[in-house]
Amino acid sequence: MDSNYWDEKYSVGEFIYTKVVNRFVAELCGDLEVSGNRRAIELAGGEGRNAVWLAKQGWQVENIDFSQKALDKYLAFAKDEGVAELCSANCADALEFEPLVSPVELAVIGYLQIPEAKLEIATRRLASHVAEGGHLMGVWHSRDNLDGGFGGPRDPDVLPNVETIARALEGTGLEIQVLENREGQIQTKEGLKPSTTLVLLAKRGQ
Repeated sequence: MDSNYWDEKYSVGEFIYTKVVNRFVAELCGDLEVSGNRRAIELAGGEGRNAVWLAKQGWQVENIDFSQKALDKYLAFAKDEGVAELCSANCADALEFEPLVSPVELAVIGYLQIPEAKLEIATRRLASHVAEGGHLMGVWHSRDNLDGGFGGPRDPDVLPNVETIARALEGTGLEIQVLENREGQIQTKEGLKPSTTLVLLAKRGQ
């Protein structure tokens, strides 16, 4: 699956994944204690529902995605919400990206459902840009979602679990604060649907 696939998918007027912030991003990032700068990266942020929400909380946010169509919608969304000056876009692959600003106080990776080995590369690359005292937050369709959960891919190789994410963070210097399955809900055009969601919050010591 390449950027052309996603460009075509995002080439519609509506927002494929809605404009509503992910509930776990709001929960885990909404009350973070941050002293000094409030700089954030969202990796594979798509149309920017989480990035724009973060900007509205006062973060300077860089949305990194390999679909230019998604990023164009994100920037227009940010302008409509009055936070364009806090939002930047970086069209780049999750495995090879170079952020515009580094290090950052918050890095978010949401629903990047790629093969386990590639996800480890992307996660470790993102983790390397987290500043001292900063956080890495992640959310994915869990591998356990295969057992009766709604939505998401059905290939176990692109569905992480607690063990695979813990391995991905080994040696990064980040301390895991939360890494667990949650009974989640997927935002769809028909409303919220139940799912098993894997969430992560890790912090780099000072």
